[in-house]
Amino acid sequence: MTTAPTPVPATASAAQSGGGAPGPATPTTASARTAKAPRSGKRRGGGGRAWLAALPLLLFFVIGFGLPAVAIAIGAFTTSSDAPDGGGTFTTDNLTGSLQGAYWTALWGSVKLSLLTALIATVVGLPLAQAVATSRFRMFREAVMSASGVLANFGGVPLAFMFVATLGNSGEVTKKLGLTTHGWSLYTFSGLSVVYLYFLVPLMVITITPALEGLRVQWREAAQNNGATSLQYWRHVALPVLLPSLLGGFVLLFGASFAAYATAEAMVGSSVPLISMQIGDALSGNVLVGQGNLALALGLDMIVVACLVMAVYLPLQRRSAKWLA
Repeated sequence: MTTAPTPVPATASAAQSGGGAPGPATPTTASARTAKAPRSGKRRGGGGRAWLAALPLLLFFVIGFGLPAVAIAIGAFTTSSDAPDGGGTFTTDNLTGSLQGAYWTALWGSVKLSLLTALIATVVGLPLAQAVATSRFRMFREAVMSASGVLANFGGVPLAFMFVATLGNSGEVTKKLGLTTHGWSLYTFSGLSVVYLYFLVPLMVITITPALEGLRVQWREAAQNNGATSLQYWRHVALPVLLPSLLGGFVLLFGASFAAYATAEAMVGSSVPLISMQIGDALSGNVLVGQGNLALALGLDMIVVACLVMAVYLPLQRRSAKWLA
C-alpha cells in the first residue's frame, strides 16, 4: 500500500535544491496578496479623505473662476443687451473685433511689455537668487527672502504713487539727477517696464531659489575634479538642469505682468496701450452702442493667453522636479 508523498514547504524545497540553509518561512503568493489587500484599502480610503479635504478649494475654484469663465465665454459669443436685436443672439463679431484695430494694438502691447519685463527680471533675479542660496549668513538670507515676499505682492496705486514721487517728471530723483534732460519719462513704455520690475525681480528670486538649492554639491565637485571651471560648470551642468525652472519662472513672470492693471491704470492711463486698460474702459461703458460684450471678448483673449502660459509652465515644473527632487 502506497502513501501520498508529504508536501514539502517552498522554503525547505528551495533550500534543499540550492544547498543553502533554509531561511525564515515566507507566505505564499495567495497569502501575500491577502496580506497586502488591507494596505491598498487604507490607501484608497486615505485618497478619498484627501479629496474630501480638497473639496472646499475645488468649490472655491469653480465658483471664483469656473463660473465667471463660462459666463465670459458665453457673453463673448452673444450680442449685448443694448444691441438692436435685444441681445442674446449668437455672433462672432465680438471676438473678431477684439483682435482688430486698437484692441489688437493693446493686446500686442501687453504681450511685448510682459515678454520684456519677464526676460529682464529672469536675468537679474537669477544671480541675486544664487547669492541668497549660497550665502553663509542666515540673517541675510531671511531678510532677502522676506523682503522679496513683500515686494512681490506690492503693487497697485501705492506702487504707482511711489514711483511718481521719485521718478516722475517732478520726482525727487528726477530733479536731482536731471533725468528729463536725458529724455527720461516715467509715463512711457520704458518707464512702465521699470515699475513692473520692482515686483517681478523679487518674484523671480522666490521662484528660482528652491531650484538653486536643489543643485547637488557633488555635481560641482565632480566637475572640478574633472578640471572644469566655474563657467564650464554653469554652462554644461547647472544651467541645463535649471533650464526648466528658469523657463517656468519666466512664464510665471509673464503671466504676472500680463495680468497687472491697477499700477498701469494709476500711473500711465491710456498713454500706453494695454489689453487690461481696454477691458477697464469697456466695463466702465466707454464702448459703442451694441458692443457691450466686447469687454467679455477681450477677457476671453486674456484667458486664452493665460491658459497657454499655464500649459507651458506646468510641464516645465514637472520636468525640473525630476532633477531637483
